Amino acid sequence: MKIIVPMAGRGSRLRPHTLTVPKPLIPIAGKPIVHRLVEDIAAVLNQEIEEIAFIIHRDFGDKVPLELIAIAEKLGAKGSIYYQDKPLGTAHAIMSAKESMSGPVVVAYADTLFRADFTLDTTADSVIWVQRVDDPSAFGVVQLNDNNQIVDFVEKPKEFVSDLAIIGIYYFKSGETLRSELQYLLDNDVMKGGEYQLTDALENMKQKGMKFVPGKVEHWMDCGNKDVTVETNSRMLNFLHQDGVNLVSPSVVLEDSTIIPPCYIGEGVVLRNSTIGPNVSIGDNTMVADSNIKNSLIQTNTKIKDANLDNAMIGNHAVFNGHFTAVSIGDYSVLE
Repeated sequence: MKIIVPMAGRGSRLRPHTLTVPKPLIPIAGKPIVHRLVEDIAAVLNQEIEEIAFIIHRDFGDKVPLELIAIAEKLGAKGSIYYQDKPLGTAHAIMSAKESMSGPVVVAYADTLFRADFTLDTTADSVIWVQRVDDPSAFGVVQLNDNNQIVDFVEKPKEFVSDLAIIGIYYFKSGETLRSELQYLLDNDVMKGGEYQLTDALENMKQKGMKFVPGKVEHWMDCGNKDVTVETNSRMLNFLHQDGVNLVSPSVVLEDSTIIPPCYIGEGVVLRNSTIGPNVSIGDNTMVADSNIKNSLIQTNTKIKDANLDNAMIGNHAVFNGHFTAVSIGDYSVLE
C-alpha cells in the first residue's frame, strides 16, 4: 500500500503561522498534522505501508523534505518527495507523484484529520472517506444506492441530495488505473475553473462501471484557519486523553502551577505560577509564567508572561507579555 499526500498549498487562511511553516507541519497535540494524518490512515488500512509520497512546493525549503521523509520512516515506509510548482488543481497535484502510482494507493489531502473505525473494502475499485454534515451545500457529497455503493458525486448541491461530505481521503485498488484517468484529463485539457479536477477522473471511472463505496468516519477535523485549528487541537487532545495516551513530558518543570487535562506539554517546558488547561498544547522548551491558558495552541521555544489566553495560537520562538486573549501570533513575533 502507498499513500500520496498533496500538500503544496501555502495555507494562506492560517497566516501568519504558515508564512514560516507549511500548514501540514503545524503541530496538533504535539505532532504535525500530516504525521497524525498518515498514522490514522495506516491504522484504518491495517496493512503494511510501502511508501508515502509527499507533494510539496519548492519554496518550502530544504528542511521540510527531510522532516517528511523522517515521518514516513517512523511508519516503516519509504518517503518520497515530489514538487508541484503551479496550482493547476487536484488532479494535476496528484499526477506530480505519478512515479509512485502503482498497486493500491491512498490519496489524502494534508489539511484534515479524522477518527474512524471501519474495515477497508479492498474488493472495491475505490473507497471515498465521507462524513455526515449539517450543511451539505458547502461540500462535495456522494449519493449511495441501496447496496451502499456510490452512484453520484455532487459538488456543493443547492438542493438536498445527500449529507455525506467528501473529506479528501481516497483509496484506489489500482494506482495504475488512477494514473491513466488523470493523464487523460491532462492530455485532453479537461479543466473546470482553469484547473484539472480529481472529481472528473472519478466520474469517468464510475461511468466505466468501477465500484465506489464510502468509508464513513466518526469525526472530521479541519485545520483551515486559526479558530478551527485551535478547535481541532482541543478535540484531538480529548480523543488522546480518552485513549489513555500520556501527553505530558516527564521533563516538565512545574513550579506553583496546575495542569488541567487534557493538555500536551512538550519536553523542557517550564511552568511557573500558572494554570494550564484544559485543551492546551505547549511545544518543547517553552516557558510560561504568571499566566492562565486554556483552549490554545502554543509552539516551541516561546516565552509567555502575564497572559490570560483563550482560543489563542502562538508560533515558535515568540515572546508574549500582555493581557490579550484570542491572539494569533506567528513565529519570532514579540509582544511585550
